[in-house]
Amino acid sequence: MRLLPPGHHGAATLKRGDRVDCGFMTITAEMIDAFADMTGDRFEIHVSDEAARRHGFDAKVAHGLLVLSLIDGLKNRAPAQFRARASLDWQWSFHLPVLAGDRIAVTITIAAINRARQEDQAVLVLDFDVTNQDGKKVQSGINRLLAYR
Repeated sequence: MRLLPPGHHGAATLKRGDRVDCGFMTITAEMIDAFADMTGDRFEIHVSDEAARRHGFDAKVAHGLLVLSLIDGLKNRAPAQFRARASLDWQWSFHLPVLAGDRIAVTITIAAINRARQEDQAVLVLDFDVTNQDGKKVQSGINRLLAYR
């Protein structure tokens, strides 16, 4: 498995097993608050440390979809990027809560490279592994990405 070097990579130069280190990000209470305000998802574990503790969490819990959105942003800012056209779908799992103050790290592995309808494109099947500061898996999943060759 090769770690892709910085740059924009087309599907023709990629191989199954290639990896991208997307770096990390610390989730803040302010991010959680802004997401709650923007989406209207104000379930109490997302907006109050006290409520989160009543539900057995140490601090305010980040929305799963907030974390997924930040993961996609880390992918799109990584030193090694795909020459992408569009995401086709996501299949996603939430394993552990991400709390305010947690640091998430994202690694992508190319699971498959499939033909697309257009000859100059391919469908990359990207396997995401998302861990927290303790190395515990918090989210994982697959993104099918339409990419240029």
